[in-house]
Amino acid sequence: MPNKVVVVDYDDKPIRVIEKMEAHKKPTLHRAFSVFLYNKNKVLLQKRALNKYHSGGLIANTCCSHPQLNEDIIENAKTRLIEELNIKVDSLKEVGTFVYFHKFNENLYEYEYDHVLAGYFDGEYEMNPEEVCWIGWVDIEEVKKDIIDNPNNYAVWFITAFQIFLKEMKL
Repeated sequence: MPNKVVVVDYDDKPIRVIEKMEAHKKPTLHRAFSVFLYNKNKVLLQKRALNKYHSGGLIANTCCSHPQLNEDIIENAKTRLIEELNIKVDSLKEVGTFVYFHKFNENLYEYEYDHVLAGYFDGEYEMNPEEVCWIGWVDIEEVKKDIIDNPNNYAVWFITAFQIFLKEMKL
């Protein structure tokens, strides 16, 4: 996985490229994506690997990462799905974007311009244990209820990204 991120402005225009950890140590707005794969009334969710530098063990969308400069976000997301979950999808579409900021501690932040992507999927998957410690299909209505009852079980970007996914997909 590349260790660089694209620093962007509030219009998602690239400014420069920096090391990923530098962007997370000094809150620097950078480009990211969050993928949601769905099948009927279910969404494929993961728990992030416990060894992740933040949000380890928390529930997140199917896959997320940082596209590289001059890379197509959709194509980068398809590549990342293969790396994390051995999933090949024919089509993904962007359903929205949002900016979020979160301070984990004095030395670690998330400050991302997040592209929310969605696609239908009905195939097999195999998790990469370096990235994921659990993956499974979850009923969308159960997720809606659980994020109200147990919001701290979810990665900080998930709730906003999930709301965009639901609204745009009309699920």
